[in-house]
Amino acid sequence: MSGFPWADFGAGVGVSAGGVLAVMLVTFALGASRGRHRYVDAAWGTAFSVGAVVSFAVVASEGDGNRVRQYLAVALTVIWGMRLTLHMAHRGWGKAEDPRYEKMLAKGSGNPHLHALWKVYLLQAALVVLVSLPVQAALYLPAGPDAAMYVGCALWLLGLFFEAVGDRQLVVFKADPANKGRIMDRGLWSWTRHPNYFGDFCVWWGLFLFACGSWQTAAATVVSPVVMSLLLTRGSGKRLLERHMADRPGFAAYAARTSGFFPLPPKRHAA
Repeated sequence: MSGFPWADFGAGVGVSAGGVLAVMLVTFALGASRGRHRYVDAAWGTAFSVGAVVSFAVVASEGDGNRVRQYLAVALTVIWGMRLTLHMAHRGWGKAEDPRYEKMLAKGSGNPHLHALWKVYLLQAALVVLVSLPVQAALYLPAGPDAAMYVGCALWLLGLFFEAVGDRQLVVFKADPANKGRIMDRGLWSWTRHPNYFGDFCVWWGLFLFACGSWQTAAATVVSPVVMSLLLTRGSGKRLLERHMADRPGFAAYAARTSGFFPLPPKRHAA
């Protein structure tokens, strides 16, 4: 793209990566000192937020990019990231180590904390930087608001709705002792088995549209929402959670009548 500062964009990604790494290393120090690496789940959203803010500070000082696009890209990233951080922190408050991390660390050799540093914290830091590329590109695009950006805002709003409302519905459901051992199949959870993951999917495809001011920046950053989509559907999201829930009473029937990812009306006569 003529006029796009590719060198500055690369430098901005480097600065953002430094902020993300700092968040993960601080979280690692906390987790290692307390023997609970589940804190990294809350740090995930914070890392995205810090990476965007740090990079914006550099861009703003240099006078590059379009301010409207920059403000929106950073604001939407921070709102999404900090909502997720607060939700995950509240969900894990006072609880023991997450079984996922217990199993993973048990398989490692040597110091379990160093194993966690490589397998959890540094890996997640790299993923945050990769997934954030569209936000970084949006900060440097000289073009003003366009149709793709406004569609991205709408998609982001849809995603935040599914994620925030789905999380809240699940919290309320679990807080009722009468629901212990039962499968959550109400509200948004009757339309998709993973409204929160679907919400993340929409959020990051929406933010990708901020980088679509030119086909070059779109082509350079499309890997980011693709990777996030694979994580949500094939990686540590949907597939891993459903493997864990497969043996729960009622899950098979719930899965038969409820869409696996994209929201659809529940089937009335599932096999």
